[in-house]
Amino acid sequence: MITATESGSASRHRVVGSLSLIVLAVLFTFSPAHGQTRAVAPNPIEGKWCGVVGFPQDREDICFEFKRNEQGEIFGSVYQPVANYYDTKLGKLKIDGDRYEISGVNLSLTMHSGELEGHYLYLQMPLSLKPADKLPVEKAVPEFPKGPGPIWQVKLGSAIYAPAVVRDGTTYVGTTGGVFHAISLKDGSFVWTFSAGRPMHGEPLATETAVFFVCDNGFLFKLDRKTGKEIWRYDLGDARVSRILPHPTVFEFDYKAPMPVLADGVVYVGSGDGSFHAVNAESGDRVWRFATPGKIRMDAVIDGPRVIFSSFDNSVYAIDRQTGHQVWKRDTRRPSDGSPALIDGKVIIGNHGSILDAINPVNGEFVWRVPFWGSAVASTAVPYGGLFYIGASDLRRVTCFDPKDGRVVWRTDVYGWEWGRPAVTGDFIYVGVGGVNPYPIRHLGSMTALDRKTGKISWRWPMPELPGVLVYGFASAPVIEGHMLVIGGVDGTLYAFPAQ
Repeated sequence: MITATESGSASRHRVVGSLSLIVLAVLFTFSPAHGQTRAVAPNPIEGKWCGVVGFPQDREDICFEFKRNEQGEIFGSVYQPVANYYDTKLGKLKIDGDRYEISGVNLSLTMHSGELEGHYLYLQMPLSLKPADKLPVEKAVPEFPKGPGPIWQVKLGSAIYAPAVVRDGTTYVGTTGGVFHAISLKDGSFVWTFSAGRPMHGEPLATETAVFFVCDNGFLFKLDRKTGKEIWRYDLGDARVSRILPHPTVFEFDYKAPMPVLADGVVYVGSGDGSFHAVNAESGDRVWRFATPGKIRMDAVIDGPRVIFSSFDNSVYAIDRQTGHQVWKRDTRRPSDGSPALIDGKVIIGNHGSILDAINPVNGEFVWRVPFWGSAVASTAVPYGGLFYIGASDLRRVTCFDPKDGRVVWRTDVYGWEWGRPAVTGDFIYVGVGGVNPYPIRHLGSMTALDRKTGKISWRWPMPELPGVLVYGFASAPVIEGHMLVIGGVDGTLYAFPAQ
């Protein structure tokens, strides 16, 4: 404690004592948890900072705020409109001189002449920040034309997560209620139904004579396409494998199933137990089986002698179609949410770790990798006109990319989860959008059409929330046949919209 040490008058002692109390008031603050603790001088990083982050192909605005708590610790929050982050807490700041880190989000900053330079997130994107006076705030959803609305709609009785397929004027789709449907594209009337017995989450494959699909009872089915009569069923071995559907606090969603892929008389499809199967399309007999440690919930893609697919073991595989032997395996660090697509000689695939990858299909090497700003990449890429288009989860954006280098051409907010594969025409991109409430980020369900060249929203048909239900709107992908677009809703209704 500071005291007077020299002799003097009582008044002098009182003055010194008063100064001591003032100094003590400055040096000490009260902490409910620890009693009196020493205050810390302000750190230059405290306050608001704004700038840009990302690689040259895709740079976005970003802001941070660093604030001290009552215990003297500094915590960071991020504000980034492209990622729908507004005052999102990042964690405690570690300080070492003019260097600052928050390890949980790979944030690393260094102070230079009153500005901050560093890196952010898994791919260590370059980051530049300057002091700022204000932070971005979330904007209201603009008013858009509502569009034409459905031509017809038919209730199928239970949620539809599986994309539909259309062939020769008939729509084929399965539901979580265990029934597979053939619906007339003309007016939505029933052609036939088949009781599969368990939920279906995958897109069917329709050929000239048959329709193939997987079911959660563990079977791959082949039905006569005209009558719905069962021709054969093949045991995938995953009848006891469980799912995790969308939840407000559990984010390892598992709401998809693979579409069977047909090539040279063989059907290729994965299963929930981690195995990948080659099945004779005529007889239903096994040709070969390949095992992985994780669930296989996404579609495969054929690339000449190889079949390529992803597993929840954080890997993408290429398998020799003749022998069933592994050609290559690529670790992507997180499970894939979307199916692989062959575009511009590359395998384009996103994952749950907020990365979109371009992989060489011959050797499995990365060609390029780009960030998705903290969002799972649940959509599948669709090529058109030398570019490709893909949606996202919490990012809420449909993005147009150049496949050569991953450069962003445009990106548009559709205000909700865009999990399904976009339907692309010469003029428009159609996306089914999922809404969710409650959730930390605002998501609103809709059917939305965008101008393909500019990304501008042409019309948006909003979907109402479902009472007592977390997810509403659309979780599946739309399909276009002629001037008609068909998509299944989480409300159990199959919708047909006009499409150009």
